[in-house]
Amino acid sequence: MHQTVRRHLGKMMAGAAIAVTATAVMIGVTLPGQAGADESAGAAGAGSAAAAGTAQGGQQGAGTGQGAGTGEEPAPGVVEGAPADGEKGIGRDPLTDDELKRVEKLAMTRAQFAGGRDVEGDRGPQHLSTNLSELEPSEVDDPTPPRRAEVSFYDYKTDELVTRTVNLDTGKVERADTLKGVQPSPTPKENREATELILASPLGDGLKKDYKDAMGKPLTSADQLWVNGGIYRVDREEQVPAALAKCGVHRCVRVTSKVKNGPWIDTRDLVVDLSARTVGRIR
Repeated sequence: MHQTVRRHLGKMMAGAAIAVTATAVMIGVTLPGQAGADESAGAAGAGSAAAAGTAQGGQQGAGTGQGAGTGEEPAPGVVEGAPADGEKGIGRDPLTDDELKRVEKLAMTRAQFAGGRDVEGDRGPQHLSTNLSELEPSEVDDPTPPRRAEVSFYDYKTDELVTRTVNLDTGKVERADTLKGVQPSPTPKENREATELILASPLGDGLKKDYKDAMGKPLTSADQLWVNGGIYRVDREEQVPAALAKCGVHRCVRVTSKVKNGPWIDTRDLVVDLSARTVGRIR
């Protein structure tokens, strides 16, 4: 009788153990998200880490298992730095700094450069932009297409937009265009020069007064402002002062100004003819 009771109790305990084990397996299978949510909390986390280590193998798996088993948090990830900017890009990569400098020198001969004038009247046309040129239709499927750059200048001596297309592989100018009456958006340097001309003009007195009222100190330089500008052209039916009569043929800029870390100042009625270096007011 005693032996029968013991065997009966043994079966009950074994059955309970199997049930607990089966429940644990079901939880592990049906709730993987909960088991992996806190791997450092207990054996379930260690088991997940070990499984990950087995799947990944090698040093990576060993490192993961160690972090989970000791309860230590993994080391923070390291962001790899950008690759060094080489002398020459590949394919359709953006132009490198070296390519930008090189193409501006290749775009014009010394005589052509010396004959032009920039926005301040100094030697050399005003550089506007340099961009990677579009491929020719026949080059679209070429695995190693030539790299070309298009450089744009504005020559204030002749009021012409000068564009050169340079082959960066050969160093030769493959195309040259000169256009009148074409006015791309002004550069930051041109916007600054327009602001300086406003400050030097009697028409800039209102801007100076508004600045002093806002900041309590005089406005003496364009560096005290954030400025932006857009090209201004004379409408055929628009009445403008003589100082702005050639805007469109000349390079004219309408400036928007703001006190640095301060309020806007309305200067939209002021237009600067950068070619003639004059300032006018439109109504």
